[in-house]
Amino acid sequence: MPAAPHGRTTAPQEPTAPPAGPRARHRLRRRPGVVLAVIVGCQLMIGLDTSVVTIALPDVRAALGLSTGGLAWVQNSYMLAFGGLLLLGGRAGDVFGRRRAFAAGIALFTAASLLGGFAGAGWWLLAARALQGVAAAVAAPSAMALIATNFEGAARVRALSVFSAVTGAGAAVGMLVGGVLTEAASWRLVFFVNVPVGVALALLALLVLTETARRPGRFDAAGAVLSTAGMTALVYALIRAGSDGWGDGRALAAFGAAAALLAAFVAVEHRTAQPVMPLWLLTGRDRAASYLCQLLLVGANFGAFFFCTLYLQQVLGYGPLRAGAAFLPFVGLQFATVRAAPRLLPRFGARVLVIAGMICALAGLLWLTRLSPGDGYAAGVLGPFVLMGAGGGLSIMPLNATILGSVDPADSGAASGIAQTMLWSGGSLGSAVMVTVFGSGHTGTAEIMHDMDAAFAAGAVFAAAALLVAVFALRVER
Repeated sequence: MPAAPHGRTTAPQEPTAPPAGPRARHRLRRRPGVVLAVIVGCQLMIGLDTSVVTIALPDVRAALGLSTGGLAWVQNSYMLAFGGLLLLGGRAGDVFGRRRAFAAGIALFTAASLLGGFAGAGWWLLAARALQGVAAAVAAPSAMALIATNFEGAARVRALSVFSAVTGAGAAVGMLVGGVLTEAASWRLVFFVNVPVGVALALLALLVLTETARRPGRFDAAGAVLSTAGMTALVYALIRAGSDGWGDGRALAAFGAAAALLAAFVAVEHRTAQPVMPLWLLTGRDRAASYLCQLLLVGANFGAFFFCTLYLQQVLGYGPLRAGAAFLPFVGLQFATVRAAPRLLPRFGARVLVIAGMICALAGLLWLTRLSPGDGYAAGVLGPFVLMGAGGGLSIMPLNATILGSVDPADSGAASGIAQTMLWSGGSLGSAVMVTVFGSGHTGTAEIMHDMDAAFAAGAVFAAAALLVAVFALRVER
């Protein structure tokens, strides 16, 4: 016992109980399932909104009077703001703390969803979608980085498997959710449903997630602006070329602007002391190959989702709910294979799993190139959905594990920001290329199917390129 004044001793003092609030937060943080649920809940909400509006687009057109080009920008305004600003969002997590950035992004996403639900004109909806993309770009990089800082060893691999399943299946689940909400009530509900979910996630994030160390520094605003503007110009050029031809003056000008802006982006990143995209992250062979595989695979899948939805609704005559439910086999196979990936990874290694996944995805897209009006659902798209779901499930988790395993935890925010950029920018790019191949001005079902098969062939080229990268460039084993 410690000695008291005048030789007396004192009894040891009982520790003072912490306040109820901090104690409750401590208990929650000791539950990894709750921590993971918050992180993947945000990722699911973000992934859903890449596609949840797709099935509702006919209703949006009727309500707001948007043209076909305007409808394309309902999707692209979200995807481009998201993909273009992800790198800046990753830097925000480093500077302000990843828990703080994560919660702030969710809160802004919730507010943007509320604005989108009340949209009374096309410009209003497009602005709300772009704001959703900005918010998602703030939250998403911190989501993947928080897995790296909150989980270790085998627990991290398991957490990454769940995160990868949600990331890969989010767009397909969005089709189902969009169909249910649109047919049950209104297209506006696809925005309003995010509000209670977002409020709950933002509050739980502050309660259960541990804040990361802050790394004060400068924001590379020039890099963020150049990358976003360059990708926007490229997607606009592809869409314009698809509708007005490759000789269209505006399309050619947009291609030139995209090349100049993206070249300026690389130059700025090379000279900036604290770049939004540290170029050294693209130098490791396995890491660079993983990034490229993600971009190509997601580019193929997102475009395929769009045209499968077109086939189901315009050719087979499915309503929103039935069309959304048609994607369930893809979702189910993706979840099943991603959940199996942590057990397969130590045995076969990342390279084998990624190659197997790319082969499945390529086979599914090649199958879709033979789609015809008489095939129906079972013979036409069910098999491709199964193959593409299994392919994504086998590939995404090993690619994420390779990327995060190749950097120190301090750099996980930047590395995950680039990974998310490849995913969502790849979705925009792949969709734009396939829409360009599909063209416009179709007058009958036969013409639609002919050009749709050509669009699926373009998606198969993306998947084949991803397979070649995995075979010849990816070297990581176990």
